[in-house]
Amino acid sequence: MEKMQGGAKGRNGAAGRAERPLQRDPERTRASILAAATQEFAENGIGGARVNAIAERAGINKRMLYHYFGDKEQLYLAVLEEAYVGIRTAEKSLNLSDLEPEQGIAELAMFTWGYFLEHPEFLSLLGTENLHRARWLRQSTRLKELHSSFIDKLSDLLQRGRKEGLFRPDVDPLNLYLTIAALGYFYLSNQYTLSTIFGRDLMDKSNLDVWKRHIVHVTLASIRG
Repeated sequence: MEKMQGGAKGRNGAAGRAERPLQRDPERTRASILAAATQEFAENGIGGARVNAIAERAGINKRMLYHYFGDKEQLYLAVLEEAYVGIRTAEKSLNLSDLEPEQGIAELAMFTWGYFLEHPEFLSLLGTENLHRARWLRQSTRLKELHSSFIDKLSDLLQRGRKEGLFRPDVDPLNLYLTIAALGYFYLSNQYTLSTIFGRDLMDKSNLDVWKRHIVHVTLASIRG
Protein backbone atom coordinates (compact mmCIF):
# COMPACT_ATOMS: atom_id res chain seq x y z
CA MET A 1 0.00 0.00 0.00
CA GLU A 2 2.81 2.39 0.88
CA LYS A 3 4.46 1.74 -2.50
CA MET A 4 1.21 2.48 -4.31
CA GLN A 5 0.79 5.74 -2.40
CA GLY A 6 4.36 6.67 -3.04
CA GLY A 7 3.93 5.92 -6.76
CA ALA A 8 0.80 8.03 -6.93
CA LYS A 9 2.59 10.84 -5.15
CA GLY A 10 5.45 10.54 -7.59
CA ARG A 11 3.10 10.67 -10.56
CA ASN A 12 1.24 13.64 -9.15
CA GLY A 13 4.50 15.38 -8.47
CA ALA A 14 5.65 14.77 -12.04
CA ALA A 15 2.34 16.04 -13.40
CA GLY A 16 2.64 19.11 -11.22
CA ARG A 17 6.15 19.78 -12.46
CA ALA A 18 4.93 19.40 -16.05
CA GLU A 19 2.06 21.82 -15.47
CA ARG A 20 4.04 24.55 -13.73
CA PRO A 21 6.12 25.54 -16.79
CA LEU A 22 2.91 25.68 -18.83
CA GLN A 23 1.27 27.91 -16.24
CA ARG A 24 4.11 30.41 -16.65
CA ASP A 25 3.65 30.44 -20.44
CA PRO A 26 0.00 31.13 -21.38
CA GLU A 27 0.60 30.96 -25.14
CA ARG A 28 2.34 27.62 -24.85
CA THR A 29 -0.43 26.32 -22.60
CA ARG A 30 -3.13 27.41 -25.02
CA ALA A 31 -1.27 25.85 -27.95
CA SER A 32 -0.83 22.58 -26.05
CA ILE A 33 -4.53 22.41 -25.23
CA LEU A 34 -5.54 23.16 -28.83
CA ALA A 35 -3.16 20.51 -30.20
CA ALA A 36 -4.45 17.90 -27.77
CA ALA A 37 -8.08 18.86 -28.40
CA THR A 38 -7.58 18.74 -32.17
CA GLN A 39 -6.48 15.11 -31.96
CA GLU A 40 -9.23 14.15 -29.54
CA PHE A 41 -12.01 15.78 -31.58
CA ALA A 42 -10.62 14.43 -34.85
CA GLU A 43 -10.56 10.88 -33.47
CA ASN A 44 -13.83 10.89 -31.53
CA GLY A 45 -15.97 13.80 -32.72
CA ILE A 46 -17.42 16.33 -30.33
CA GLY A 47 -19.79 13.79 -28.79
CA GLY A 48 -17.17 11.16 -28.09
CA ALA A 49 -14.36 13.50 -27.07
CA ARG A 50 -13.59 13.65 -23.35
CA VAL A 51 -12.23 16.65 -21.47
CA ASN A 52 -10.21 14.32 -19.22
CA ALA A 53 -8.50 12.83 -22.27
CA ILE A 54 -7.72 16.27 -23.70
CA ALA A 55 -6.26 17.45 -20.40
CA GLU A 56 -4.15 14.30 -20.14
CA ARG A 57 -2.86 14.71 -23.70
CA ALA A 58 -1.97 18.34 -22.98
CA GLY A 59 -0.28 17.53 -19.67
CA ILE A 60 -2.53 19.81 -17.64
CA ASN A 61 -5.53 19.52 -15.32
CA LYS A 62 -9.15 20.15 -16.30
CA ARG A 63 -9.31 23.32 -14.23
CA MET A 64 -6.67 24.93 -16.40
CA LEU A 65 -8.47 23.81 -19.56
CA TYR A 66 -11.72 25.40 -18.38
CA HIS A 67 -9.81 28.55 -17.44
CA TYR A 68 -8.59 28.97 -21.02
CA PHE A 69 -11.62 27.81 -23.01
CA GLY A 70 -14.67 27.77 -20.74
CA ASP A 71 -16.17 24.42 -21.71
CA LYS A 72 -15.91 21.61 -24.24
CA GLU A 73 -18.09 23.33 -26.84
CA GLN A 74 -16.09 26.54 -26.74
CA LEU A 75 -12.90 24.52 -27.01
CA TYR A 76 -14.30 22.66 -30.02
CA LEU A 77 -15.13 25.95 -31.75
CA ALA A 78 -11.61 27.21 -31.04
CA VAL A 79 -10.21 24.02 -32.60
CA LEU A 80 -12.37 24.51 -35.70
CA GLU A 81 -11.25 28.11 -36.05
CA GLU A 82 -7.58 27.18 -35.68
CA ALA A 83 -7.98 24.43 -38.28
CA TYR A 84 -9.30 26.90 -40.84
CA VAL A 85 -6.76 29.54 -39.87
CA GLY A 86 -4.09 26.90 -40.44
CA ILE A 87 -5.01 26.20 -44.06
CA ARG A 88 -5.69 29.84 -44.95
CA THR A 89 -2.38 30.92 -43.39
CA ALA A 90 -0.48 28.20 -45.25
CA GLU A 91 -2.13 29.28 -48.52
CA LYS A 92 -0.57 32.72 -48.15
CA SER A 93 2.83 31.18 -48.85
CA LEU A 94 1.67 30.60 -52.43
CA ASN A 95 1.71 34.36 -53.11
CA LEU A 96 -0.97 33.97 -55.78
CA SER A 97 -0.75 37.63 -56.76
CA ASP A 98 2.85 37.06 -57.92
CA LEU A 99 2.05 34.06 -60.15
CA GLU A 100 0.84 33.82 -63.71
CA PRO A 101 -2.90 32.98 -63.77
CA GLU A 102 -2.70 29.33 -64.90
CA GLN A 103 0.31 28.67 -62.68
CA GLY A 104 -1.51 30.21 -59.73
CA ILE A 105 -4.56 27.97 -60.18
CA ALA A 106 -2.35 24.90 -60.59
CA GLU A 107 -0.35 25.78 -57.48
CA LEU A 108 -3.53 26.29 -55.46
CA ALA A 109 -4.88 22.91 -56.60
CA MET A 110 -1.64 21.10 -55.72
CA PHE A 111 -1.35 22.92 -52.41
CA THR A 112 -4.90 22.02 -51.37
CA TRP A 113 -4.36 18.36 -52.23
CA GLY A 114 -1.07 18.29 -50.34
CA TYR A 115 -2.56 20.01 -47.31
CA PHE A 116 -5.42 17.53 -47.14
CA LEU A 117 -2.90 14.67 -47.30
CA GLU A 118 -0.71 16.11 -44.55
CA HIS A 119 -3.60 17.10 -42.27
CA PRO A 120 -6.11 14.25 -42.04
CA GLU A 121 -7.35 15.76 -38.78
CA PHE A 122 -8.64 18.73 -40.78
CA LEU A 123 -10.82 16.45 -42.90
CA SER A 124 -12.06 14.65 -39.79
CA LEU A 125 -13.09 17.93 -38.21
CA LEU A 126 -14.91 18.93 -41.40
CA GLY A 127 -16.79 15.64 -41.33
CA THR A 128 -17.80 16.13 -37.71
CA GLU A 129 -19.00 19.69 -38.26
CA ASN A 130 -20.97 18.76 -41.35
CA LEU A 131 -22.58 15.94 -39.41
CA HIS A 132 -23.86 18.62 -37.04
CA ARG A 133 -24.85 20.95 -39.92
CA ALA A 134 -22.22 23.56 -39.02
CA ARG A 135 -23.85 24.19 -35.65
CA TRP A 136 -20.67 25.56 -34.09
CA LEU A 137 -19.09 27.03 -37.20
CA ARG A 138 -22.05 29.38 -37.64
CA GLN A 139 -21.07 31.02 -34.35
CA SER A 140 -17.72 32.18 -35.69
CA THR A 141 -17.34 35.67 -37.17
CA ARG A 142 -13.58 35.21 -37.37
CA LEU A 143 -13.84 32.63 -40.16
CA LYS A 144 -16.19 34.64 -42.35
CA GLU A 145 -13.64 37.43 -42.59
CA LEU A 146 -10.84 34.94 -43.21
CA HIS A 147 -12.58 33.23 -46.12
CA SER A 148 -13.80 36.47 -47.65
CA SER A 149 -10.19 37.59 -48.03
CA PHE A 150 -9.22 34.29 -49.64
CA ILE A 151 -12.04 34.47 -52.21
CA ASP A 152 -11.05 38.05 -53.05
CA LYS A 153 -7.51 36.93 -53.88
CA LEU A 154 -8.80 34.07 -56.01
CA SER A 155 -11.11 36.50 -57.81
CA ASP A 156 -8.15 38.74 -58.64
CA LEU A 157 -6.26 35.77 -60.06
CA LEU A 158 -9.22 34.81 -62.24
CA GLN A 159 -9.66 38.39 -63.40
CA ARG A 160 -6.05 38.53 -64.58
CA GLY A 161 -6.61 35.29 -66.44
CA ARG A 162 -9.72 36.69 -68.14
CA LYS A 163 -7.85 39.78 -69.31
CA GLU A 164 -5.24 37.53 -70.91
CA GLY A 165 -7.94 35.49 -72.63
CA LEU A 166 -7.07 32.36 -70.64
CA PHE A 167 -10.22 31.86 -68.55
CA ARG A 168 -13.92 32.00 -69.28
CA PRO A 169 -15.60 35.23 -68.15
CA ASP A 170 -18.27 33.41 -66.12
CA VAL A 171 -16.02 31.47 -63.74
CA ASP A 172 -17.16 31.88 -60.14
CA PRO A 173 -14.23 31.86 -57.66
CA LEU A 174 -16.20 29.98 -55.01
CA ASN A 175 -17.27 27.29 -57.49
CA LEU A 176 -13.68 26.98 -58.61
CA TYR A 177 -12.47 26.43 -55.06
CA LEU A 178 -15.28 23.96 -54.40
CA THR A 179 -14.09 21.99 -57.43
CA ILE A 180 -10.54 21.84 -56.11
CA ALA A 181 -11.58 20.96 -52.56
CA ALA A 182 -14.15 18.38 -53.65
CA LEU A 183 -11.69 16.49 -55.84
CA GLY A 184 -9.34 16.11 -52.88
CA TYR A 185 -11.85 15.66 -50.08
CA PHE A 186 -13.96 12.96 -51.71
CA TYR A 187 -10.91 10.90 -52.64
CA LEU A 188 -9.45 10.96 -49.14
CA SER A 189 -12.62 10.78 -47.04
CA ASN A 190 -13.74 7.71 -49.00
CA GLN A 191 -10.34 6.09 -49.47
CA TYR A 192 -11.19 2.92 -47.54
CA THR A 193 -14.49 2.13 -49.22
CA LEU A 194 -13.27 3.04 -52.70
CA SER A 195 -10.06 1.04 -52.31
CA THR A 196 -12.07 -1.97 -51.18
CA ILE A 197 -14.76 -1.72 -53.85
CA PHE A 198 -12.43 -1.18 -56.79
CA GLY A 199 -9.50 -3.26 -55.58
CA ARG A 200 -6.98 -0.44 -55.86
CA ASP A 201 -4.92 1.01 -53.03
CA LEU A 202 -5.78 4.68 -53.44
CA MET A 203 -3.20 5.68 -50.86
CA ASP A 204 -0.31 4.12 -52.79
CA LYS A 205 2.12 6.91 -53.66
CA SER A 206 1.86 6.34 -57.39
CA ASN A 207 -1.93 6.63 -57.24
CA LEU A 208 -1.70 9.77 -55.10
CA ASP A 209 0.65 11.38 -57.65
CA VAL A 210 -1.67 10.48 -60.52
CA TRP A 211 -4.65 11.98 -58.69
CA LYS A 212 -2.75 15.20 -57.99
CA ARG A 213 -2.10 15.63 -61.71
CA HIS A 214 -5.74 14.78 -62.40
CA ILE A 215 -6.94 17.51 -60.02
CA VAL A 216 -4.79 20.11 -61.76
CA HIS A 217 -5.91 18.97 -65.22
CA VAL A 218 -9.62 18.93 -64.35
CA THR A 219 -9.46 22.27 -62.55
CA LEU A 220 -7.75 24.10 -65.40
CA ALA A 221 -9.88 22.42 -68.08
CA SER A 222 -13.03 23.57 -66.27
CA ILE A 223 -12.15 27.29 -66.47
CA ARG A 224 -10.20 27.72 -69.71
CA GLY A 225 -11.76 29.97 -72.31
